[in-house]
Amino acid sequence: MTAKESRRIDDLATLKAFGHPLRMKLYRALYVARTATASQLAEQVDEAVSLISYHLRRLADYGLIEEAPAQGRDGRERWWRPASEGLSFRDEDFRDAPEAVAAHAAVGRLSFEQRSDLYRSYLDAQSGWAPEWRGASFSSEYLARLTAGQLAGLGAEMHELVKRYEELGRAAEEAGDTEGRENVALHLYGFPFRQ
Repeated sequence: MTAKESRRIDDLATLKAFGHPLRMKLYRALYVARTATASQLAEQVDEAVSLISYHLRRLADYGLIEEAPAQGRDGRERWWRPASEGLSFRDEDFRDAPEAVAAHAAVGRLSFEQRSDLYRSYLDAQSGWAPEWRGASFSSEYLARLTAGQLAGLGAEMHELVKRYEELGRAAEEAGDTEGRENVALHLYGFPFRQ
């Protein structure tokens, strides 16, 4: 697997290792930063460097992150990066045992809670953003009647669209176009429900 591919987590041990609240926050912070040290990540999540180092090593033990080439002057500090372009967890990989079903559901709930916290933080600070950012931000709900196949197709198309924009942003940033660029979170959910 290259760093440009998303990694599909299909084993219970890796899912459980990732499913720790601090590890999930660290992974997200590292994904955004692309590379960081334990000290830099500790500042972002307001935890002790030793605790962050421990959790980074656990993520590395399961191949979720890896050491990155040193970027600072101090060669003693370890730099980390995500080992893949993202992570996915699919229901069909965790149906075979009650423990697997429970772990998959727990990681899904924790992920949703952390995403909700991120959006709440934006709402709380919304007035501090420039008008163009407030105008560009959106929140929508679409209620459609689809088949399972149509929902899967919609998800795949949305994934491709988001990846295209993400790649455009990264390419521009790598070319030096950093003016007016911010981290942007986009959370999408597609699921069946009954009234």
